[in-house]
Amino acid sequence: MPLQAQQSTPAIAAKKILRISAIPDQNPEKLNRLYGLLAEELEQKLGVAVKYVPLIDYTAAVTGFRNGDLDLVWFGGLTGVQARLQTPGAQVLAQRDVDAAFHSIFIGNVNSVAAIKPIRTFNDLQQLKGKRFTFGSESSTSGRLMPQYFLAKGGVKITDFAGGAPGF
Repeated sequence: MPLQAQQSTPAIAAKKILRISAIPDQNPEKLNRLYGLLAEELEQKLGVAVKYVPLIDYTAAVTGFRNGDLDLVWFGGLTGVQARLQTPGAQVLAQRDVDAAFHSIFIGNVNSVAAIKPIRTFNDLQQLKGKRFTFGSESSTSGRLMPQYFLAKGGVKITDFAGGAPGF
């Protein structure tokens, strides 16, 4: 999840409070605690007031960043790309080492997996055709973008699932 910031402009530099946030990918209480601590640390190191702004969903993170309501945001892969495309001058500042070696895990319902053999190759994903399938959040890298990419590599389109489309 890259940390991104809007490029410094006179308007941003004149702001009295640095507003930071993150995609809501964990328990809100945990995020409030962690990013509250980060806000305190940034205040001490930068000598400016810093406020953590909690968000309700991934879209709110991108929208708040694009609209200038947020100055620094910890995004996921997909939301980071969306934010950079929608916000001229946005810059990536950091990325965790674990994000460079990303992987997805498909989890099957115990009542359904008896008919699904172990998936060892992309072609093995073909057996999911005609099954019910649910992604995570539509704007999530791990919950939608990467699984859809891996399914496509295995020749599975989202219209191949029961009902003609997966859920979210």
